[in-house]
Amino acid sequence: MEQKIRVIITDDHEMVRRGLNTFLRVYPDLELVAEANSGEQALELCEKFSPDVVLMDLIMPSGMGGIEATRQIVQRFPKIKVIALSSAIDTPTVSKALEAGAMGYLMKNVSTDQLADAIRDVNQGKRALSEEATQALILAATQRSEPVYRLTEREYEVLHLLIEGRTNPEIAQKMTVSRSTVKYHISSILSKLGVTNRSEAVSLALRHRIIIES
Repeated sequence: MEQKIRVIITDDHEMVRRGLNTFLRVYPDLELVAEANSGEQALELCEKFSPDVVLMDLIMPSGMGGIEATRQIVQRFPKIKVIALSSAIDTPTVSKALEAGAMGYLMKNVSTDQLADAIRDVNQGKRALSEEATQALILAATQRSEPVYRLTEREYEVLHLLIEGRTNPEIAQKMTVSRSTVKYHISSILSKLGVTNRSEAVSLALRHRIIIES
């Protein structure tokens, strides 16, 4: 009997993990061995279970981002392959994920058969890139101009508060919105800036003078 491909799911949204869990059970050659809700937990589970493939969410607003988690997994556990999963495509994030060592980059709306094939491919040492990720890499190779960050007015306000070092509850109170709304804005900011955590967002914002620190 052929050995199953052992998989760990990493995503901070329970519904996403549940959906991927259900998907994996459809294929007899794939086996879910653990679920992580953060980059830190993914590292712990990789050490404990030694999976073949990790499905890694890139945008996790709290704690270690998906790109840094990918980098550490690849460095510490060279035999483990990582497939980056994202709900949006932007050139900087694709490049950073692959530079960190990800063998695959797929959209979260990928079909179950495509995801299953991607897991099998990276397990054999092959690349697995969505069409969108491939186009983003082509764009990166042909266009080297300064990036344009299309943040909304509210996102600029949230970013400024992040630069001030405010926590999510403090931002919610300052803007008179719910904490879930703040989390939504932060996730959108991270995606648009092509970063995976709030510290990277602050660093990029100051470096490119998206917002001048007051």
